[in-house]
Amino acid sequence: MASPDGVSGVGGSPEETELSITLTLRMLMHGKVMAWDSVLLGKGETVKRIREQSSARITISEGSCPERITTITGSTDAVFRAVSMIAFKLEEDLGAGGDGVSAGRAPVTLRLVIPASQCGSLIGKAGAKIREIRESTGAQVQVAGDLLPNSTERAVTVSGVPDTIIQCVRQICAVILESPPKGATIPYHPGLSLGTILLSANQVRGHSISKG
Repeated sequence: MASPDGVSGVGGSPEETELSITLTLRMLMHGKVMAWDSVLLGKGETVKRIREQSSARITISEGSCPERITTITGSTDAVFRAVSMIAFKLEEDLGAGGDGVSAGRAPVTLRLVIPASQCGSLIGKAGAKIREIRESTGAQVQVAGDLLPNSTERAVTVSGVPDTIIQCVRQICAVILESPPKGATIPYHPGLSLGTILLSANQVRGHSISKG
């Protein structure tokens, strides 16, 4: 999820992650999340604007299933800026009523995808670390007990208003940077069967993931 570029001894505070570190965040998004559907399909200007203004590299997985993996890569500052822009965009879409009038601040939910071997550090002894993150940010954080299908990754769900979400993501990244994944990581691919993944690790033919 994160790779320090020659930096060691990264501390646990969010500010200390603001070093020359390259982060890669993977998020599981649903195509039916309001206007985000058009972003996932590559339409409109939203994703282009986020890329340009955050300076982060953003890629969205392809496929016919409703879930997509959004991968954000860049400096810590660029990644956090992109996450913040995504969170505020989702809040804007979710908070708009049917007549287009804002209905107030709506809670936003992001699902991070993290190697299971790092989740123990995120939870902490007797749940102390995740409780600390919840209390200090005001966000709701849940680590899934089960692995995502055909992978060694788990979903970490973060909910709240964008201001709390970005602080929560910062703290999660600080923990992950201190605890690199152990062993090989099998990444989660929405909608792909284990046979399909083993058949081709680099390229999946269209008929393997779509109907007709």
